Amino acid sequence: MVKLKPKLSDEERRLLKIRNELNRKRPWFRRQEWFRYKRLGDAWRRPKGKHSKMREHKGYRPPVVDSGYRGPKKVRGLHPSGFREVLVYNPRELEGINPEREAIRIASRVGVRKRMEIEKKAKEMNIRVLNPMLRGD
Repeated sequence: MVKLKPKLSDEERRLLKIRNELNRKRPWFRRQEWFRYKRLGDAWRRPKGKHSKMREHKGYRPPVVDSGYRGPKKVRGLHPSGFREVLVYNPRELEGINPEREAIRIASRVGVRKRMEIEKKAKEMNIRVLNPMLRGD
């Protein structure tokens, strides 16, 4: 099965490439003292303590989430392939989709029968499915 590609301008293609490079270099932001207490987990939380060295951006502390790490505005929120993602729950929702710019992601709560209907209709309409059902055939 051939994966469909989005119709992007040269500028968008260039910015997407830059964003993908930035994503590779971007550090993994972890919660302050995630290593000390297992109950905290490592999901990001902004450091807020009065004496927090992480909040003060001390060099020997982990990096803090900051607007300087963002990607180019024009391609923000796009799937790495360049498509804009649209969440779909049933086959009727495929009607307003632009196959040149948008791809669908089938919601996780959709069952197998309806998922197969959505995928079949998407194939007819030439719409890319970002999370197709895995089949061995």
